[in-house]
Amino acid sequence: MTTVALAGFITRAIALAIDGAVLVAITTIAGLAVALAGRVVGIDFHSGDPALAALTGFWWFAIVSVYLATFWRLTGQTPGMRVMGVRVIDRAGGRVGHRQALTRLVGMALAAIPLGAGFLWILVDDRRQGWHDHLASTLVISVPARAPASRAAPATAEEREGIDLVHGDRGASLGGHAQGVGHLGPEALGK
Repeated sequence: MTTVALAGFITRAIALAIDGAVLVAITTIAGLAVALAGRVVGIDFHSGDPALAALTGFWWFAIVSVYLATFWRLTGQTPGMRVMGVRVIDRAGGRVGHRQALTRLVGMALAAIPLGAGFLWILVDDRRQGWHDHLASTLVISVPARAPASRAAPATAEEREGIDLVHGDRGASLGGHAQGVGHLGPEALGK
């Protein structure tokens, strides 16, 4: 049986910061492209225009939402999560569904409202779940580094059957019925 640790607060915060930097780069490039295109056709954007500020805010929110929800749904990892070696999964061990990704996104907004208290919940929760994880029934796990394909050993029967979760710092198993997490399938590791 392969054991996988739940991702901690610092690792998740660094992953989010990396995603924030990627999103700043994307929105800056997009904004410059729109401004340049506007100048080419004779439109001059004024920085003090409230309508422009509202439109910019809407597009920023839309880009961030699509970025996060799409990566969670398709691969379980944003680029920042991939760099930090973590993945978001369904509490049962499968991939995050479309509705779960959207619920998690709304949950992140709600977690941020009370000065980030919903994110700090990760520090005290046994399953390291923030409010957004509780709302969407998701877990964030550490993903072991993959061995190069040429050197990877064939999976044992136990590895093909799935994984058990452990709390990384304390080594307490979260598998089984007592904790409500259960046995996770190989798709949680991206195998």
